[in-house]
Amino acid sequence: MEKGRFDNPLEAVLVGVKELFMRQTNLRPIQDSDRLDGKTALITGAKSGIGFAVAVEYARRGAHVIMACRSGIPGAGEKVKKLSGSDQVEMVKMDVSSLHSIYQLTKQLKDRKIQLDVVVENAGVTPPFARKTIHGLEEMFAVNYLSKFIFINRLLQDGTIPNALYAGNSRPVGESRPRILFTSSDSHRNASSIEFEKLGVYEDYNPTKAIKLYGYYKLVLNTFAVELSKRLNPNGTVDVSVFPLCPGAVRTNIIRDAPPLLKFALGGVFYLFFQSPQKATGPFVYLGAGPEVEGSTCRYLHMMAEKQMDEKVFDVEAGKKLWERSEEILNGIS
Repeated sequence: MEKGRFDNPLEAVLVGVKELFMRQTNLRPIQDSDRLDGKTALITGAKSGIGFAVAVEYARRGAHVIMACRSGIPGAGEKVKKLSGSDQVEMVKMDVSSLHSIYQLTKQLKDRKIQLDVVVENAGVTPPFARKTIHGLEEMFAVNYLSKFIFINRLLQDGTIPNALYAGNSRPVGESRPRILFTSSDSHRNASSIEFEKLGVYEDYNPTKAIKLYGYYKLVLNTFAVELSKRLNPNGTVDVSVFPLCPGAVRTNIIRDAPPLLKFALGGVFYLFFQSPQKATGPFVYLGAGPEVEGSTCRYLHMMAEKQMDEKVFDVEAGKKLWERSEEILNGIS
């Protein structure tokens, strides 16, 4: 991983504020005509923050919304119904730090014969100190990356996300392609490389290193997204669209576990300068419902500007190694 771009959490937050005041748009504005009527969208981490706001926006635009959350059931779903004016909202339980919970939900979806048009992999954590999951993995690694590798692959293998590679149930020609969105961050540019030998190995860390690890796992996530897109779309014809995106600096509860003094300092900046989750939904709507992205893949948005991801995520060998290492870690979980 080596040295990141930021030396401390406050510096990272101030850079996020600066980016909000810079021009970050080269796309058309989101319109009411960006609809999701007749489509089914699943959103992880939808109890609060950006995930909750996206659930409201997708429901308002006509989607059947499935909110996959560890808690907040059914209260958060009822709020989404009220705010969106739609009753096509349901909540399902999934703890992304638990392999059993992930598999349990994927089985439920398969048994119900649900087919997903949009999947928003949004769940994430940034604990100030290392914590172990029930499987003995470091929580940030498990939640911010490995759970996504496991969940998406199982949805593809089950055909819950229609695809040709794993399930042989690709959407017919002329129908819209399924879309997988990953909530990422432009901080993926901060880390210099993926340390494959250490990936998944539990190590303690402090709040300063937590910020560096956050960006590091976004590099890992984006590398996975690129490799996933290659595997799903091997011949240049898009079967499943894969889109990483950075919503920018958003006022969420991601610092809820920070030490009191740090939480107080960062909380003030969040409140005064960060955008609300509702205002940050633009890239999720554009990539989830926009007609312009149909038939494309690996387009990366930083807020409402299309950008090129860091060149490291396109490293062919890194993508293969990441996939192999992820399978090794998964096979080693008891």
